[in-house]
Amino acid sequence: MPSRHTASTPLALERGITLIETIVFLVVIAISLTALAMVFDQRMSHESSVNAAVRLRALEMAQAKLDEILARKFDENTPPGGIPACGSANGPACAGIVPDTDFDDVGDYNGYNESNGVHALSVDVVEAGSDFGQANNLVRRITVTVSVPGGSPLVLAAYRVNF
Repeated sequence: MPSRHTASTPLALERGITLIETIVFLVVIAISLTALAMVFDQRMSHESSVNAAVRLRALEMAQAKLDEILARKFDENTPPGGIPACGSANGPACAGIVPDTDFDDVGDYNGYNESNGVHALSVDVVEAGSDFGQANNLVRRITVTVSVPGGSPLVLAAYRVNF
C-alpha cells in the first residue's frame, strides 16, 4: 500500500510559497510600478507643455532668419565683396547699426519683428567687439528670439565680424 505524506514530511514543506513571500513580492512590484508611473507622468507633462512639432517649427524659423541676416554685408558702408572693410585704414567709415527697410546689411535687422500667428520672432543686433577684446564696432552680435506657445522662448545668437 502506498504511503501517505503528512504535513511533517519534507515533501509537504516544498509545495508552494508562503503568504509572507506573496505579500513581499506584491509590495516590491507596487513600488516599482509607482516609480515607473511617476517618471512617465513627469515626461508626459513636460512634453505636453510644448508640442515638439511647434518647437521644431520655431527652431526652423529662427535658424532661417539668422542665416538670412548672416548672408548680408556687415555695414551699410561695406563695399561689394567686403574689401576693404569699413572702418579700416583704406576703407570707408562704418555707418553703425542703423536699421532701414532695404535689409542689405546686418544692422538693418535691429528691432526686426514678425509673427506668423503662432510664433513671434524678434531680432536684436548689438555691437559686441568687447566680447572678443576688439573695438566695439568691429563685431556685431545677432540674437534671434522666437516665442513658443506654452514654453520658454527659443534664442539663437551668432557673431558677424567686420573683415
